[in-house]
Amino acid sequence: MKVGVTVPLTAGDVGDRAPFPDWPVIRDFAARAEALALDSIWVFDHLLFRRPGEPPAGIHEAWTILSALAATTTRAQIGALVMCTAFRNPALLAKMAAAADEVSGGRLILGLGAGWHEPEFEAFGYPFDHRVGRFEDALRVIAPLLRGESVTLDGRWHTTRDAVLLPPPARRIPILVAARGPRMLRLTAELADAWNVAWHGHPDERFATKLEEMSAALAAAGRAPATLTRTSGIIVRDPDQRAAEDAPAAAFAGPVDELAVVLDEHAAAGIDHAIVWLEPKTPRSLDRLAEAVAIHRARRPADATIGAP
Repeated sequence: MKVGVTVPLTAGDVGDRAPFPDWPVIRDFAARAEALALDSIWVFDHLLFRRPGEPPAGIHEAWTILSALAATTTRAQIGALVMCTAFRNPALLAKMAAAADEVSGGRLILGLGAGWHEPEFEAFGYPFDHRVGRFEDALRVIAPLLRGESVTLDGRWHTTRDAVLLPPPARRIPILVAARGPRMLRLTAELADAWNVAWHGHPDERFATKLEEMSAALAAAGRAPATLTRTSGIIVRDPDQRAAEDAPAAAFAGPVDELAVVLDEHAAAGIDHAIVWLEPKTPRSLDRLAEAVAIHRARRPADATIGAP
């Protein structure tokens, strides 16, 4: 099983009351993740956070940071968990992905989702209605373009006329969809290369139910289960770090040896690629994760490199 991490992008990512992470902090975090032999480095795509009773929270723009990581990393896969298709024209997003993949030397995983935080949609002037319908139109543009096809679409939300990527993508760039709900699962089964289930610590009944729902969607689409890469999002909190008041209950906050067990459990459940959200995103947290990954791989050497993306 591959294991990757999300990079710090917003205030608080590197610790309570820590300054907003600047580019050198992000770059050095990614470099350390590569040096520790983690498999992938991920950004997350938001524009603004507005939560009741709290001041607005900012975040770096995801595609710009992803592109910079494409140029400054050398080995690890880079990805988005996930790019919101509502924020960018889908044909242009596909062209951006082809360029970023070229810069990275063929290491991009294009994660896509419909978005969920309504205040940022309102603040930046994006419509929040019909999110799944808009996502479907976008995916039906992006997926064939990245596979070298010319696309004409008369959708309800998006249209293209003989759109084509020139120069064409150097390879088939994998598309990952973060999906739940019948329509999103159906689209994933039809058009995606990978799927993400998040966020969990130890796999539980809710986790198993999501996997079963994805399997049912694949069966309904007549698709072989082995053709879809399954990824999971795992929140891992340093046990010495105070949890935020709104921290997810599913976050794992145990010792390194138990974290290795969590990785074992995700691999045993059929997960090909675990994506870890560290709290905080610091060198110490990276070192703890790398130690757990080493223990996990020593116990499951056959799983060390499986899974694509």
